[in-house]
Amino acid sequence: MRRSLLCITLFSVVSFQGAAAGNLADFKRPLAIPFDKVTPYSLQLATLGKMLFFDPRLSGAKNMNCASCHNPSFGFEVPVKTPVGAANTHLARQSPTILNVAWTTPLFWDGRAPTLEAQAAGPITAAAEMNGKLDQIVADLRAIPDYNSWFKQIFPDKGATNETLLTAIATYERTVVSAWSPFDRWVDGDETAVSDSAKRGFELFTGKANCAVCHTGWNFTDNKFHDTGLPTDDIGRAKFEPNNPKALYAFKTPSLRNTLYRGPYMHDGSLATMEDVIAHYESGGVKSASRSDSISPFFITDREREELIAFLKTLTPEQQDLLLPTLPN
Repeated sequence: MRRSLLCITLFSVVSFQGAAAGNLADFKRPLAIPFDKVTPYSLQLATLGKMLFFDPRLSGAKNMNCASCHNPSFGFEVPVKTPVGAANTHLARQSPTILNVAWTTPLFWDGRAPTLEAQAAGPITAAAEMNGKLDQIVADLRAIPDYNSWFKQIFPDKGATNETLLTAIATYERTVVSAWSPFDRWVDGDETAVSDSAKRGFELFTGKANCAVCHTGWNFTDNKFHDTGLPTDDIGRAKFEPNNPKALYAFKTPSLRNTLYRGPYMHDGSLATMEDVIAHYESGGVKSASRSDSISPFFITDREREELIAFLKTLTPEQQDLLLPTLPN
């Protein structure tokens, strides 16, 4: 039984100015979305993908879309323990955010999809999720004049196919990027962008709390799998790495971007608040052979806990705008 979010161990606290100055550069945002080795970006292709992402006609009953489980208002997740699928039952795992997935690989909590194109097919066709059939979806799209025309313009040699449908959705998903946050402005040199309390929280995050061992880089994830000591019967990554003892109960390290909008937390939505998440890591969780070596019980004061939360709040932008597309009839 176990699971992941903020890895932690006990260290002595470094001086506040030194920790910030020494680590901020490691969290600087990139200025361009990586489209190398994938279908090149075009506005028309991304716009088509956005329409498909929000179109319920991709589901078997024509009543769900990708945003049903990846709601922009909630950090592209859902504000319940786990989402409800096509069978009107709760799924076993919380929806992973699609924020910044252009920098994320592999995909899903257990890493079973190597690309966004492969990931897009999973929820659409899963009976418990959207329960769609790709061949039928493509036939339906070809019967809609505007969709048929746009597919032919963007993919003149193919038109609407299973492949081009998934390519369009994946291209749109690569454009879903978290907006500049107070933390990013601080990294860029604005000392007034975050409070002194949040700066001390960053010192804890990168020092005593040891969160940055797993939550690395500007997107705050190492893109690896860890058993974080969360009680669970879900074997996680071990389904795909059965001979790796550390893969048992291990799940993908989630990004911490826009984290204020994304509760409840963990792969199973079992921790309602970020305070609950920190308390879990303070306890060390369930001790086992598979638990990450970076995790062990630690102690922070109430004030330090508040400072850590203050820092995490700086990873959420004040505003994240998203215009919904107009879908063709």
